Amino acid sequence: MSNKPTESELEILQVLWQRGNATVREVHEELAAVKDAGYTTTLKLLQIMHDKGLVSRDDSSKTHIYQPNVSKEKTQQQIVGKMMNTLFEGSASQLVMRALGTAKPSKEELDEIQRLLDSMK
Repeated sequence: MSNKPTESELEILQVLWQRGNATVREVHEELAAVKDAGYTTTLKLLQIMHDKGLVSRDDSSKTHIYQPNVSKEKTQQQIVGKMMNTLFEGSASQLVMRALGTAKPSKEELDEIQRLLDSMK
């Protein structure tokens, strides 16, 4: 992904991944519920994201509808891969150990991790 999303763009993508598509106002309202975000900032970010190819825009009606052009899974994979290479010297185990040491996973999450590990053996 040459046009890697910024942190603010990732917040917008999270809204779009959850909703499937949304207007600028809908994205703005979701962001404003959790952070101080101006409507014009949200609009500008969506325009930049459209130029970068991160989102597509249906402008067949007066109100533009945006939808993600990148999948959540692929974006996560690319960001984690880059982080693993730059911060953890390519070591998946160091990355996982740091992640597990930072946040206390629930029993369900640990069971899911164990199933994944078992399937990789």
